[in-house]
Amino acid sequence: MSGDLRRSLVWLKSAGAELVELKLSGTQLTAKGLALGADPVPYRLEYMLSTGTDYVASLLKVHTSGAGWARSLELRRDGSGTWEIAAEATGKFEGAAEPGGDGKDYQGAQDCDLGLSPLTNTMPVLRHGLLESGAEPVDLVMPWVSVPDLVVEPLPQRYSHVRRYGGTSIVRFESDGFGADIVFDKDGFILDYPGIARRTSSER
Repeated sequence: MSGDLRRSLVWLKSAGAELVELKLSGTQLTAKGLALGADPVPYRLEYMLSTGTDYVASLLKVHTSGAGWARSLELRRDGSGTWEIAAEATGKFEGAAEPGGDGKDYQGAQDCDLGLSPLTNTMPVLRHGLLESGAEPVDLVMPWVSVPDLVVEPLPQRYSHVRRYGGTSIVRFESDGFGADIVFDKDGFILDYPGIARRTSSER
């Protein structure tokens, strides 16, 4: 993929929605997103994501807030594959664990996964050529960010190319007993993630 691609995408979810404005320059992705959700409590979420070359994550910043509480999280990956995680919490979020995690758990990981966001599946799918027939399945472990509490945990994931038809591709996602056949557009952005989100038809 060459040149710059700019997109504004909206996904509808069973208990909310997400808007992202992104730029794809060669194999580097930058994005700003806003999500609203209602489970387990009503919340607002804002995030910024950037990658280095080959879609390797370099920075994810997330802020969530609800009635009487707010949380912030920063995941930063350096060129050697070392992750640093910083988090803050204010107010009272009943029943929620403290945000953040230990960056040492993710040494060498190239991706991060923001819970309930269809955007972060794009990076491993594009890097490993999983839109194309003949791509081998890949097994990954990455920092997964639980939403809206912003707790970070290791999450093993498997991606497998299923088939390509027209301008779309289906990639099988499996993790911790959950599986879904995700539909991607020709640029590697999700159209339909069963059980998670479906993209609206109107976009620019």
